[in-house]
Amino acid sequence: MATVSAKRKTEEVYHEGVGGRKTAVARVRIWPAKTNSTVINSSFSVDEYFPTLNMRQALREPLERIGDTNHFKVSIVVRGGGKSAQAEAARHGLSRALVSYDKEFRTLLKRLGFLKRDPRMRERKKFGLKRARRARQWRKR
Repeated sequence: MATVSAKRKTEEVYHEGVGGRKTAVARVRIWPAKTNSTVINSSFSVDEYFPTLNMRQALREPLERIGDTNHFKVSIVVRGGGKSAQAEAARHGLSRALVSYDKEFRTLLKRLGFLKRDPRMRERKKFGLKRARRARQWRKR
């Protein structure tokens, strides 16, 4: 029984980062590994989950920029928002996890803008209007 708990402790050495974009939230965990593997929501690969090349590149960009694409096992849990916002939230979370792994990555990732959460959100609908700013159409006759 003691060997199981000791084994479990060695497996759980990971670095975590939480990223966000609009209403999407991503929890990213990275482990040092010999080969690169990325799992999204515990069952999808990057190519299966994100349909477009831009979304996949946004997710892989922090690892490519630090020049270390093949030495991490990545687990991502994303909730809320659309696919594009989830990809950017995952990029934000991955960047934060990399900074947690090694503090020297901070200067490069900060200069690239990957550590800043994009504050743009959808504006709420106002009463008396059809959408946030769209008023009813006026007709003279």
